[in-house]
Amino acid sequence: MTHDVRLEATGLSHRYGTRRTHIQSLDFAFRGPAAVAVTGPNGSGKSTLLRIIAGLLRPTAGTVLVHHAGRDLKPAGRRLACGLATPELSFYEEFTARENLRFAGEAHRLADPAAAAAAALDEVGLGARADDRVAAYSSGMKQRLRLAFAVLHDPPVLLLDEPGSHLDEHGRGVVRQVVERHAARGLVFLATNDPLETALATHRVALDA
Repeated sequence: MTHDVRLEATGLSHRYGTRRTHIQSLDFAFRGPAAVAVTGPNGSGKSTLLRIIAGLLRPTAGTVLVHHAGRDLKPAGRRLACGLATPELSFYEEFTARENLRFAGEAHRLADPAAAAAAALDEVGLGARADDRVAAYSSGMKQRLRLAFAVLHDPPVLLLDEPGSHLDEHGRGVVRQVVERHAARGLVFLATNDPLETALATHRVALDA
């Protein structure tokens, strides 16, 4: 199923404190299916932009519109429409990967959290390690688990912050497959400066330092 999804930013700005401006008067409009690379030097606001889109951070000025299934979603209502994977995302180390995702699926009120968790873990190549405790996972496996968390509820908007971090060649192949699958059905935003990841996108938002 292809999602009816559109994302627009108008005059978007975000400032930390009185001096640090991460995003300045940004405008864009994208409609799915598509993949968008958000590029720029460290500190330019790539991660900040993804958090604003997800409704986790309020911009200093301007607006972000997320339109899905015929309606505009308010920031507080974007939880089910957006899937976010960030390097800061952590899990319950004493739980297994399956238990972590099942818990997340219950929080999302999915119809079948267990099935959703199994499908997400299979998608990122962790199905065989689903019942291992997260404490036993390598950094690369935890990064793939973050991807599984993001795709768990099959969101129309997928937001990936440095998705290839800590991943080997096989793991980067997983990122490519995830991006290609979800970009064919909705919108994917990748915050990255990796040329291989940027090449996965059909559009680009370039931020200045």
